Amino acid sequence: MSRSIYIAIDTPDLETARSLAQKVRAHAGGIKLGLEFFCRNGRAGVMDLAHLGLPVFLDLKFHDIPNTVAKAIMALRPFEPAILTVHAAGGRAMMEDAKAAAPAGTKVVAVTVLTSLDGDDLGSIGVGGQPQAQVERLAALAKDAGLDGIVCSGQEVAAVRKAWPTGFFIVPGIRPAETAAVDQKRIMTPRAALDAGASILVVGRPVTAAEDPVAALRAIEATL
Repeated sequence: MSRSIYIAIDTPDLETARSLAQKVRAHAGGIKLGLEFFCRNGRAGVMDLAHLGLPVFLDLKFHDIPNTVAKAIMALRPFEPAILTVHAAGGRAMMEDAKAAAPAGTKVVAVTVLTSLDGDDLGSIGVGGQPQAQVERLAALAKDAGLDGIVCSGQEVAAVRKAWPTGFFIVPGIRPAETAAVDQKRIMTPRAALDAGASILVVGRPVTAAEDPVAALRAIEATL
C-alpha cells in the first residue's frame, strides 16, 4: 500500500531534496516536485532526482494559452515525468493540447480546486457554490478533454470517482489523525482518502518535516 504514497519534496535546495528522496525511496511510490524546487533547479534538478529511480510527479500546474502550455511541456524533453499537472481552469483546448504534447507514458492530470481553498475563497474570485460542485464541473471538463485524471481533495474524490470510474485521482492535503492542517483547509486522513477512491496520496510536511521522515512515512503506511 505504500506505493500509493508520493512524497512532496518542497524545497529549493537540491541537496536537501536528494537526501529526502534517498531516505524515502524504499517506502514511497514516488516523489512530487513542484514550483519551489523547479524554479531553483529546473529540468536538470528534476532529472538529477529522477536518477534515483522513483517515479516523478512534476507538479508545475501549467495554466496559460494552449500553445504556450504545449510548448512548455515539450521543452521538458527528454525528461518524461510519470505525472504532470495543468490547471483545469485553463479550459478544454489547453488541456487537449497539454495531453497531445506530453510523452505517451506521462499521465496528465488537471488541478481542480486547491486544498487551501474553501467556499468563501471561491466566492471571493467569483465562483459560486461549494468546492465539490466546482470540482465536479472541472472533472467533467478534464475527462472530455482526454486527460487521465484530476487533483482534488479527499472530500470530493468519492463523487468524482463515481462519475469517472476509470479516472486517476490524486489527493493532496493528506494529514494523519491529530496532525495540524497548517495552510490546508480541505484535508483527509490517508486511510479515509484511499477508501473514498484516491489513486495516489500526496504527503508533504507530515513526512518531510518530521525528525525521522522514514519513521513518519512507515507510521502512515501502517494505517493503510
